[in-house]
Amino acid sequence: MKNKYLYIQTFGCQMNVHDSEQMVALLSGTGYKLTDNIKLADLIILNTCSIREKAAQKVYSELGRLVKLKEQNPELIIGVGGCLAQHLGTKFHKKALHLDIVFGTHNIHRLPQLLVVIERERKKITEIDFYKSINSIGVFAPPQRGAVSAFVTIMQGCNNFCAYCVVPYLRGPEMSRPADDIIEEVKKLADCGIREVTLLGQNVNSYGKTLSNGLNFTSLIKKIGKISDIERIRFTTSHPRDLSDELINCFAEEAKLCEHIHLPVQSGSNRILALMNRGYTVEEYIKKIDNLRKLSPSISITSDIIVGFPGETKKDYQETIDMMKKIRFDSLFSFKYSERKGTIAQKLEYKVEESEKLRRLEQLQMLQNQHTLEKNTALEGSNQELLVEGKSKNSENDLMGRTSSWRIVNFKGELELIGKLVDVKISKAYLHSLRGKMVNK
Repeated sequence: MKNKYLYIQTFGCQMNVHDSEQMVALLSGTGYKLTDNIKLADLIILNTCSIREKAAQKVYSELGRLVKLKEQNPELIIGVGGCLAQHLGTKFHKKALHLDIVFGTHNIHRLPQLLVVIERERKKITEIDFYKSINSIGVFAPPQRGAVSAFVTIMQGCNNFCAYCVVPYLRGPEMSRPADDIIEEVKKLADCGIREVTLLGQNVNSYGKTLSNGLNFTSLIKKIGKISDIERIRFTTSHPRDLSDELINCFAEEAKLCEHIHLPVQSGSNRILALMNRGYTVEEYIKKIDNLRKLSPSISITSDIIVGFPGETKKDYQETIDMMKKIRFDSLFSFKYSERKGTIAQKLEYKVEESEKLRRLEQLQMLQNQHTLEKNTALEGSNQELLVEGKSKNSENDLMGRTSSWRIVNFKGELELIGKLVDVKISKAYLHSLRGKMVNK
């Protein structure tokens, strides 16, 4: 069979990254080989995100650049998948006449057969139906050679309907994978040399609610913890409302669970949290943070914050700043509010001016940079255990590993250390990374 070449570009979150890995795995069985040279491609797929307008604009720009390639090679197949594809459906073909296939979040598993139809009939296809079960969730994506960490999707969809978010409309309702299927996938990954898994879901804290066996997320973590070759377990993303005491206790009870949680707070104003339909108060959020730090003193807390949500006053914004000063996050993803069509927030009044959103965002990010650097500097002189992931991006002579708390550390070491746990002493802290030196045991 003649090799055909696939070029895939991913926009957005870790869930999308893993979806792209699954697409590559599916298409490799039909003769497609992955390439990083777009000019060689017989098939180009843009795996999209629509959480924010900026992500959508990047997709439109990229599609515009593909017009010339299509003119040069009329046989080239161009496809768009993911959340933006789910959102626009057939409208995407009108926005980009050179587009061949649009497929939504529940249709990844159908990609090989849809491509056969396009190759045979050269017709444009749109597939955005939802299904009661999502076959693509369980597609096994073999890790790249030398990889030591991998993603595992444990559930898809969301039932929360936060006022600003399109995910429930584009990913569908919550759906959990059977635990046995997840365990089998993790064991396969371990056999391939994977030592760390990140469990993925729009709200992993809700795992198990659609299953009949009563197994919850904490139980799943403990089952994975018994797989001998897996050294570390991570997960993302958590909803604060569903963060149970049982899961908080798991950070103290399960040795393989990393000392890091990403817990999006979104705002420090109870009034704005209510408008967002988040289902918790600032006081409840802070109490959970206190409990996490009490049981796991070294835990890293990261979060998301949106500034300029409709109706956010200067007082609401100041309450967010005050909350940040009280909690002192290890790092933060922060964004200007981006209006998404079809969400509850789109109908809210008292929109914040773009210039004011930008001013608030810049001030907030400056404060977070101070907190992050302070947190990192406090680690100077300490010994940290790293999982060595590979060569450093900063220097060919260095290796890079991550601490349990998700911090990047660059250090000098031999290539045979990749995939192993090593101890380093932190010699220097920077805003986005640490410098360390190996400690001889």
